[in-house]
Amino acid sequence: METLVSENNLPLFEALASSVRIRIIELLAQEPMVMKDLASATGLSNSIITMHIKKLERAGLVRVEMIPGKGAAQKLCRLTADRMELVFPRPGVVPRSFHLASVAVGHFVDFDVKPTCGLATKSKIIGDRFDDPRFFLEPERVDAKILWFSQGYITYRIPNYLLPEETPEELEITMEIASEAPSFNEHWPSDIDFTFNGINLGKWTSPGDFGGTRGKYTPEWWDLNLNQYGILVHIRINSDGTFIEGTRVSGYTIQDVGIRKPQWELKLSVREDANNRGGLTLYGTGFGNYHQDLQFKLSYTANETNETSKANEGE
Repeated sequence: METLVSENNLPLFEALASSVRIRIIELLAQEPMVMKDLASATGLSNSIITMHIKKLERAGLVRVEMIPGKGAAQKLCRLTADRMELVFPRPGVVPRSFHLASVAVGHFVDFDVKPTCGLATKSKIIGDRFDDPRFFLEPERVDAKILWFSQGYITYRIPNYLLPEETPEELEITMEIASEAPSFNEHWPSDIDFTFNGINLGKWTSPGDFGGTRGKYTPEWWDLNLNQYGILVHIRINSDGTFIEGTRVSGYTIQDVGIRKPQWELKLSVREDANNRGGLTLYGTGFGNYHQDLQFKLSYTANETNETSKANEGE
């Protein structure tokens, strides 16, 4: 999570300026917790905890979701970031703002996969067995937090919040991925292709399918001999081209990829003709070492003329 030191991010800095909220973050870093358990752990009332959680929500550090409980629904709190990098202003550099979108692993819109394959929620396998692509059509698939396949593709659509008066500068896509081997194999390379809005950006070779040691967020019921965690991969598209983990993989720039389309499409593929056809495992919240789904961060600068007119209106 990259954060510019500016007035626009005061809610974030204010959220961190509290020993209670820091304690809440420490607790949620261990595992997601419901409100009443947070209240018990901190010795505070439910109403006070709710107030602190709302500040953390506004800062984009915590997400709250409703889950079934005994007699009534409960509010489950999760951290949405596991690190933060502060970026200080520099002379002559126009500060960037950004739009952030997150897409759950199970919210794919198209697929064509071959065994070995499967999906699971945080609490169970989807379907009654592994290696049947038909289970990718199960209604429960929207709740999937991990999925895997040995060959084929999976496609996601992402909302684009860019406004006409905003100039896109860089799109950063992050996800936790690995190869897919029977059981697991840390030396199992796989060439994974990334296609954005119909443009093949390039490929990244995953070194293996990691297991044997439980992922930080992987649930206890998940067999230790299955895939446990992946690598957090960063794709950046800017005016200099497309980069995966800092390596330039193509000359496609932010202006070449249909960045102003009202919705984007991302396709992850393991092609039949790949040199290393080692499959793909995709991790979301509740699995792996990074508590996140697929994230899309579009940095932009505001149109100066538009910003000036806004300032004049306020005078």
